[in-house]
Amino acid sequence: MSRLPLLVSLVALTALTACSKEPSGDTGVPQAAAADVVRGVKLASLKGDSAAGGAVFAQCMACHVTEAGVNRMGPSLHAVVGRKAGSIDGFRYSPAMKASGVTWSEAKLFEYLEAPRRVVPGTTMGFAGLANPQQRADVIAYLKANAG
Repeated sequence: MSRLPLLVSLVALTALTACSKEPSGDTGVPQAAAADVVRGVKLASLKGDSAAGGAVFAQCMACHVTEAGVNRMGPSLHAVVGRKAGSIDGFRYSPAMKASGVTWSEAKLFEYLEAPRRVVPGTTMGFAGLANPQQRADVIAYLKANAG
């Protein structure tokens, strides 16, 4: 009696078992749990790097700049930290942004940069967001460093 069919069955079973498990990253944490950990990261637990933030901000520059009084598709982000949303005179904000009541604290920017449409439903900003919390902290450090 040949053992080959038994060996093939064991290999197939091992492969199926491995495929049925939830994937995990280097941390050994299942992917869904890892996403929850990323969502739970607070800005205060991160140190922003303005140079790294400048590199990340490059993807924003099609619509935004940090120069005062220069609006593009999006408003100038000069001195955005501490500014009320929808408050630059002459820029055409969405009704949702104007009515949001948001003041751009560092914590609110951190939340907004993750998922703009979740924070301000109805915003016309086309950017989907930055899932990486360190990149969000870096962009905020960049915005602060280029505020004046």
